[in-house]
Amino acid sequence: MKILNKKLFIVGLGLATASLSISCSDFLDETNRESLSIDAARKNAETFDQLLAYVYEVSRNNTTRYASDMLYVLEDLGTDIITRASPVTGTDALNDYVDLNASNYALQVYWGNQYANISAVNTLLDNAESIEGVDENTLNTGVAEAKFFRAWAYFNLVENFGDIPLVLTQATEAKTDYTRAPQEEVYVQIVADLEDALAGVDDQPSEYGRVSKDAVRHLLSKVLLTRGYKTFAVSGDFERAADLAETVLANHPLASSFESLVDIDNQRNQEVIFSYLFGSETSSIGWGNTKHMLYKFEYFNYPGLARGTLYQNGIGRMPTPFFFDMFEDDDERDDATLRYVLYADQASSDGQIQIGDTAMYFPKTAWSQSDIDAKPYVVINPEKYLINDGVTNTHYPMFKKFDNPGAPFVYADQPALGTRDMVMMRGGEACLIAAEAYLGMGNNDQAATLLTTLRGRAGIQTPVAASDVNIDFILDERARELIGEVNRWMDLKRTGKLVERTLAHNPHAALNQALSSKHLLRPIPQYEVDASGGSIEQNEDYK
Repeated sequence: MKILNKKLFIVGLGLATASLSISCSDFLDETNRESLSIDAARKNAETFDQLLAYVYEVSRNNTTRYASDMLYVLEDLGTDIITRASPVTGTDALNDYVDLNASNYALQVYWGNQYANISAVNTLLDNAESIEGVDENTLNTGVAEAKFFRAWAYFNLVENFGDIPLVLTQATEAKTDYTRAPQEEVYVQIVADLEDALAGVDDQPSEYGRVSKDAVRHLLSKVLLTRGYKTFAVSGDFERAADLAETVLANHPLASSFESLVDIDNQRNQEVIFSYLFGSETSSIGWGNTKHMLYKFEYFNYPGLARGTLYQNGIGRMPTPFFFDMFEDDDERDDATLRYVLYADQASSDGQIQIGDTAMYFPKTAWSQSDIDAKPYVVINPEKYLINDGVTNTHYPMFKKFDNPGAPFVYADQPALGTRDMVMMRGGEACLIAAEAYLGMGNNDQAATLLTTLRGRAGIQTPVAASDVNIDFILDERARELIGEVNRWMDLKRTGKLVERTLAHNPHAALNQALSSKHLLRPIPQYEVDASGGSIEQNEDYK
């Protein structure tokens, strides 16, 4: 089975779907609309591969986008390092937490997508044994891979919504009377699925992009780290999280430099643990990787700049001023992450800027007005990022960490068609997970050693002292190292810093002062509460 390199059969899924049903999709034959019977499907060993490929596909699709115009809004928006791209006025539900309620569409889509992932896994698990001709190793490995994805989906759900329905079997008839399982019980299931996955997946899969033991270790280390903060923490959670993360880091050591790590020509380097794959083939790319659209403004409205395939388009969010100020002078992650110069891809109408000239510049320290006036190109000082200049609402050093030259210029409701691998797990985060777990254990010395190593890779030579290490230090380091890669909202929630740091550093949230401890859980989508007839109860603070 090639993971997402070619489409196979598509399985109809959902919490209230009927039993296994497989049809030949237009990815195989656009003119063939006939269905295979359940009996025929179960007599074909390839059916198992098709079910597993679909698990990967639905997980990838629901990661790269929630819906056609909805990208990562429940992961980075409304945190200390990402805010909405607008002047500091008005209100917003997700970023500013003003009137965040159970009818919010993003929450509905995210909930549905995670349960679609779970449903795909449950379909595979409940039918795996009945598919004829599947050799034992293929069966066991595939089941283990599927459990990894189910654990991941439940981890996302329980952290966002708290108590949730714990559905572990394929729905074979209409059902509405679901109830919410306590968070502690959900965590027990997540850990159990990951333990099974760790025992069953390959150590080094023969196909790049398949789940490995280190991918499972990485997710399990984050799950245990998160549980370690909770009232139902299990003794040894921090210790095992550190041990797992250290094992992963040993197997996936840091790349030689941060610049080489994010180089599009070096995507599959030693540090990468798990990636979703896209490629350029129309049969497999799907919506495409969308990461290259992160944190960019409408640069094409300025002289010398045009819509094109180099800088591409953004999706309406931006780093906060706090993030732009986070980098020390010798931190190489700054210039590897942010683009401070935009070069012209067309001549300006007045002829002062030619193709290849500087068209926009963002100095790290403010220029005087006389220096700005002396330049033919646009210069934006840091204090002007959030001020409408008559051309765009906001303008700031654009993200280049996920550059994908050649990807088409599209809007957020169109397929992005990014071809880069989407790196979901890497050694840099494993290093930070281990450091945070050591901090939780009170072993600041070991945490400092790991942080010194990570910062040293970025060119910072000053060692971290044990006395420097606290949770804010680690969160700052996670921001510099992992912005755009991991779920910042979950990081802040896990560490008890969501309210404090967002109100301190997100200018729009600070303006509205609506964020409170109630927002550590998000509301259950109202349609789910209504469809259940009330058996699914709403989170208390949203009733």
